[in-house]
Amino acid sequence: MPPSNSYGFSELLALRTLIKLRANRVPPLQIRRALTALAEKLRHIENPLTDLKLYADGRRVRVQVDGQAMEAESGQLLLDFDQAELSRLLEFPTHGQAAAGRDQRAQAERWFQRGLELEQTGAPVDQVVEAYQKAIELDAHSAGALVNLGTIQFNARNWPEAERYYTQALEVDPEYALAHFNVANLYDERGDRAKALEHYLAALRVSPNYADAHYNVALLYQGSNQHMSAVRHWITYLKLDSSSHWANIARRELAKLREATVLPGARSSLGDA
Repeated sequence: MPPSNSYGFSELLALRTLIKLRANRVPPLQIRRALTALAEKLRHIENPLTDLKLYADGRRVRVQVDGQAMEAESGQLLLDFDQAELSRLLEFPTHGQAAAGRDQRAQAERWFQRGLELEQTGAPVDQVVEAYQKAIELDAHSAGALVNLGTIQFNARNWPEAERYYTQALEVDPEYALAHFNVANLYDERGDRAKALEHYLAALRVSPNYADAHYNVALLYQGSNQHMSAVRHWITYLKLDSSSHWANIARRELAKLREATVLPGARSSLGDA
């Protein structure tokens, strides 16, 4: 979006969507990939940010298209039942465990999406928590609901509960990069840098282009005087995010390391960001 002294309604809508996605810790690169994929798949849509309803599910971007929930990047349609269909499912029992399991997971997905909507509209926290907890009651493998409950507890500085939810999410899905990233933030906040680094690196193993994880790993390495490792992650971060406020901080920290660790005439050994 080009800089301007004034913005119209559509630009403000786009900015609001971006702010909500970033508030839910969706990395900028993930947002860019989702928007690029939507532009390719839905060529009749002029601007996905203003013409579609985008929202975060963990670190993934989802979109509402013709009443259906779709994963923005893959284009995969997701289960999404309206209230009438939910009532029908609750009123008439299904036959067979497999069918019952599918219906229960569908209801859990509905409650999860309800929790996301409540968060996005600024609803009271207890209503948001109730929706996510109902999702977990219906489907104990709802990793997204577990992560979001953990984040609510993290923001309330209730560390033990936050850790419990994040740990449960990782037990459900050990390859959930956002869960690793969030529990790393928790350990970092509590001063346990070894565990924080372990989970940031786990997030990067799952998602090598996770810019925010590279940023935090660089800070941890820099704080423990592992300068070359810090430089490597700062450079990677700047390749993924070169224009944000955080990129300016990364450049400043990288410059400090170059001044502190590189001999005159050998600056190129640390590479260029």
